[in-house]
Amino acid sequence: LDLCLAQVCSSLDALCSVRADGSMSLIWAPLFPQEMADQLLLKMAEKGILNDTSIGIFQNCKELRLRRASIRGCPLSAEAFHTTICPHRLLELDASRVSGGLTGADVVSGLSSSPECRSGLQRLSLSGLQLDWESLEEEGVARVGFSSLQGLRALNLSNTDTSDAVLEDICNLPHLETLDISCTPVSQLTALTGCRNTLRALVAHRLRQLDMPPASLLFVFSHLNALRHLDFSDDHFAEDDGDGRDGDEVVRQLLEGSPQLLPSLVSLDLSGRKRVSEDAIRAFVESRKSLIFMGLLATGVSACDAVSSQKNLKVTGEANEDQVCEALGRYGERECFVREALVHLYNLTTDAGQPQPDMLKLVVSGMRSHATSLHVHLVATACVFNLTTQDLAEAMPVRLLSSTVTQLLHAMKTFPRHQQVQKNCLLALCSDYILQDVPFDKYLAATLVINWLSSHEDPTLQRMAVAVISILVAKLSTEETAKLSKDVFIMKQLLAIVQQKAMVGVVDSTLKFALSALWNLTDEMPAAARNFIQCQGLELYEEVLESYYNEPSIQQKVLGLLNNISEVEELQSDLMEEDLLEHILSLLKDPQLEVGVRYFAGGILAQIASRPEVWMLDEELRGAVLQQLHESITTWTQPEREMVSYRSFHPFCPLLQTRQPPGVQLWAVWAIHLVCSQNTSHYCSMLEKEGLTELLKALASHPDTHGDVRGLSDGILRLVEQHQSLPGAFKNQTPNS
Repeated sequence: LDLCLAQVCSSLDALCSVRADGSMSLIWAPLFPQEMADQLLLKMAEKGILNDTSIGIFQNCKELRLRRASIRGCPLSAEAFHTTICPHRLLELDASRVSGGLTGADVVSGLSSSPECRSGLQRLSLSGLQLDWESLEEEGVARVGFSSLQGLRALNLSNTDTSDAVLEDICNLPHLETLDISCTPVSQLTALTGCRNTLRALVAHRLRQLDMPPASLLFVFSHLNALRHLDFSDDHFAEDDGDGRDGDEVVRQLLEGSPQLLPSLVSLDLSGRKRVSEDAIRAFVESRKSLIFMGLLATGVSACDAVSSQKNLKVTGEANEDQVCEALGRYGERECFVREALVHLYNLTTDAGQPQPDMLKLVVSGMRSHATSLHVHLVATACVFNLTTQDLAEAMPVRLLSSTVTQLLHAMKTFPRHQQVQKNCLLALCSDYILQDVPFDKYLAATLVINWLSSHEDPTLQRMAVAVISILVAKLSTEETAKLSKDVFIMKQLLAIVQQKAMVGVVDSTLKFALSALWNLTDEMPAAARNFIQCQGLELYEEVLESYYNEPSIQQKVLGLLNNISEVEELQSDLMEEDLLEHILSLLKDPQLEVGVRYFAGGILAQIASRPEVWMLDEELRGAVLQQLHESITTWTQPEREMVSYRSFHPFCPLLQTRQPPGVQLWAVWAIHLVCSQNTSHYCSMLEKEGLTELLKALASHPDTHGDVRGLSDGILRLVEQHQSLPGAFKNQTPNS
């Protein structure tokens, strides 16, 4: 179902027409199962595509019937809300942190205009919205309050401008069971006595403007006989004028007082309260045998023996992993507690030995909920590294890892100048499994890491960054590689690393990864090849080729890139340097060198020698090249491991023409036979798709074709024929990108 809904979201433009007012309407709308309509709305909100235009599909109340609607965090106007959402017979509405000008007053006014919502709406969340009742009065709209929504049982007004007067109105609701007034400017809670017989859960986190003496507050609590959950926690990071002593005194008296105060209480959250004692906690726990939850994060008493001895008591705290995970699960919306819990989680997972996907999911959720918080991301990215390092990532669900990497990339993009966040993300990304097997935006990742690399020279981090770039570049699509390769800045960064290493003659993984990245960037990318030459890359590579004569792994990567340049006809003249070509020819001839080195040397020479019209050097040299190509290739042994991969066979087309010299043809057919032998399914499909089988047939049947060339051509055609005979051959086959 999730995949189906995601497909609908991605295809919405094709499935819809546009009304005169600009809103979208489904061209054909079947009668959706009711729950599916709710889930489609939620999926659109999660994917960030729910707005005044797209929400128009829900104006169709007959086929798309909303009951539990979430427009959380979406940019919606009051008009779109009234037109689309209010006509539905809603049971629940989450309009938390909606942008686009919608106010809490707009929501209440719109819902109150519907008789079904007035009596039927049971749950409403306006967290993070401005209520702004005055705006309605300015527009001449009659003011209505929350008490008009007579069916409400749960109301979340956290982080709003809820006033004492609004609270009084709320407490007239006849069925109110759950109320969240956290982080509001409420100063008096006396009105709560108005719902003393129904209120079962009160969340009053960080009421910094609360102005009631302890005795008055306890008097209010003493009337709430139905209350089962009380959250009276505080933000321990907050810096303001109040020292919280009155609140702490209320907490002390509540903990040490008689069980007859709040007799139904089974859940108490005091997290962030700094003056809680172990003795008070012990007394409270021992007198409340039905207790099922206590919030004690950042109180210093979560390790109290009275708490740890209660097996059925869930606790948020820092004493162990269970307490920390409980905190992350419960406090996802509260930055202060997410920060605190993540710090303790980091310490607990420094030597993680077992994969813990549930824990990673909590960390990612915290990052997502606090997308702009540096404090959260600083610790969360370090936790991600702890939880995915070494072999731990391979045991995690791929979808979870995908969302994790997405959040890491968001962190890199959001905090580009924070060294530790960038370092943490890079450490987490530097996993071969994640880079190779986990789906994520690899183009974005490559650009972010390259940008980071430009301002950092720490050798260890540089090595990791270049390794990440090298792997990512090889995984990009042709279009993404083309886009990336046009950036001269990227080319300069990688060439600078090559030069830095070559100046001291070092052979290390950083140099190898940089050379690999440049090789992949220029593969069938003429723009990148031109940038390479303009950045003096050719001169640098000539030096590297000579100075690293005894390093086949370096030579192979250098020759591979020069091979890419030789495939670009307009750049072949740049390679027409006698010293360079003679050096490459010496590599081709040397029987002591690995086949890989001789293969790429041969590729460069075959491409250059295939076009006599651009050959500007001595013809005797060209003749030597063609002769040596033929003589050398006939001595090569096919390597067992994969030596090379190709995006396409297009660069081979000119080399397979019947007019070409045998040495040129032989290199091309040897290369094609090599990759077709090693990865038959992929490359035989590519041959057929790109029309090279016809060229090979023409070559094999031509009377002037050399026997060595004909033999390999026939061998390739046999491989293609065998592959065609397999079930499903050539179906769903696409070239590597």
